[in-house]
Amino acid sequence: MTQRGSGTVLAIGLGIAAMVLICALSLLSQAVSGYQRAASAADLAALAAADAARGLSPGEPCQVADSVASRHGAVLNFCEVQGPMFDTVRVSASVQFSAPLSVFYQQVTVQARAGPPSQPA
Repeated sequence: MTQRGSGTVLAIGLGIAAMVLICALSLLSQAVSGYQRAASAADLAALAAADAARGLSPGEPCQVADSVASRHGAVLNFCEVQGPMFDTVRVSASVQFSAPLSVFYQQVTVQARAGPPSQPA
């Protein structure tokens, strides 16, 4: 005697498993995209601030970094001008993104450094 409806239960189970897998991949994709956006914003902010610190472009370095980060959809968390000639800039920028099927926002934070190359010891 065969069991009637067992194929339907199997198909529903496979459908639910596929939906869970798609949601997980979508979340991973959003996280990678958020990281890339934060990394790009931090890199560009650090480069622009380093140019300002070296006098190659006008402005105060950390204000320039904040402006560049905000134009790229990021928030500047940290900015520090350092080095013996005050020509190196370290910044930290973060980007928020929403997870699929969620009301919560996730945040990705990235640090970047720009300036002349480090001197060997």
